[in-house]
Amino acid sequence: MPEPHAGPSVAVIPARGGSKRIPRKNIRPFLGVPLLARTVAVLQSSGLFDRIVVSTDDDEVAEVAVGAGAEVPFRRAGSLADDQTPTVPVVADAIAQLGMREVGAQVCCIYPTAVLLQINDLMRAVRLLEDPAVDYVVPVAPFSAPIQRALRVDDDGRCEMIWPENLTVRSQDLEPAFHDAGQFYWGATDAWVAKRPVFGPRTRAVVLPSGAVQDIDTEEDWVVAEHRFRLLHHGGET
Repeated sequence: MPEPHAGPSVAVIPARGGSKRIPRKNIRPFLGVPLLARTVAVLQSSGLFDRIVVSTDDDEVAEVAVGAGAEVPFRRAGSLADDQTPTVPVVADAIAQLGMREVGAQVCCIYPTAVLLQINDLMRAVRLLEDPAVDYVVPVAPFSAPIQRALRVDDDGRCEMIWPENLTVRSQDLEPAFHDAGQFYWGATDAWVAKRPVFGPRTRAVVLPSGAVQDIDTEEDWVVAEHRFRLLHHGGET
């Protein structure tokens, strides 16, 4: 197996101040602790990172980040802080702000909503990234039902199969499909700087169980995430 990349290990958490569906989501209390602080705590406990850096445009987010033990050595420009900005340019900007010498050969981008993140999954990812032929390692989870049997529903409630050719195909005979777990992207620094797409032929996956993954985009999502967090850490108790 190739030798691990040398140099410091840096985590970058992109945590802007704006959030339309859940206002101030990144610093809203999650079971009594700001969401961002929960994720910082997971990264601290992993022992995998020399630096945990939060990229934000917001003073209150920065205050929470520093209080949780992360660094906020720069402010993200407003042009990189709207809800249309992709992740790769934000991480590339963080690398430019910190300097190549300071970040080493790898940078892990972790979303502030990754409160269900498991340290073992991070360790699995970094081992895969030891291969110089790999640009990124991402966590994925299986869809709960075969996407090849998906339906479309029109405004009048009529439904039909999107791929009717799969009507009589047994579910077990369809190719398994996965979705982005939305927790982290661990990538080679040169891939981030070159702004190479995260999903490509040089990307490898860490497969997670579907119950260990939860997007937090709606109030319902928030409730489910808190429930799963309790189960994961406290056996269901607060």
